Amino acid sequence: MIMTDRQSVAANGVVNNAVAGKSGEFITEPCIVRLYGTAGAVGLNMSLIVGEEIDIDDQEVNAQNRMPINPDDFIGEAGGLPGDRVILKYRNTTGAAIIAYSKIEIEPV
Repeated sequence: MIMTDRQSVAANGVVNNAVAGKSGEFITEPCIVRLYGTAGAVGLNMSLIVGEEIDIDDQEVNAQNRMPINPDDFIGEAGGLPGDRVILKYRNTTGAAIIAYSKIEIEPV
């Protein structure tokens, strides 16, 4: 399964879960969760939480101003178990809105 997202993050704003409501938000079988991300400008951070584990914590992403591509924009991966929730957070550290681009791959193991 692949989930993508593109949205504007307000100046000094936070998006608490970019994948809320998407079909892959809750994991149904053991899997690997991979995050790819880019931003429209410098100053955007991403976090990936799978279940109770914070796997990527507030890391700045590169400013490619396009949807992420594999393998160039790979940020990290985590293991997921049935019932785990996938949470992708964006945090804008600047005084202007930034477009966040992300792709999450969920691969059963």
